[in-house]
Amino acid sequence: MPLSTTMKVSRNGQVSLPADVRRRWGTDLVLVLDLGTHVVMRPVSADREANIDAVLGRYRNVDGPSTEELRRQAREEDAEAEDRKERL
Repeated sequence: MPLSTTMKVSRNGQVSLPADVRRRWGTDLVLVLDLGTHVVMRPVSADREANIDAVLGRYRNVDGPSTEELRRQAREEDAEAEDRKERL
């Protein structure tokens, strides 16, 4: 069964990986991939450049919204939240 952990994101956007996870993967660096519907965190090995290229290649054809579309959606959500604040 895979290890599952809920982590809190700090005000500065930081997430602390549990010590067990860091020891298991033996790394102090992770690659964060935003796939639109979910985020994937992958450990990056000592051969970082080759490792990152391999991971990105694996996700290259994953269907999901483009960065431009995600930014547009975020702007719309921000505008809606501002509208709700002003109405209160």
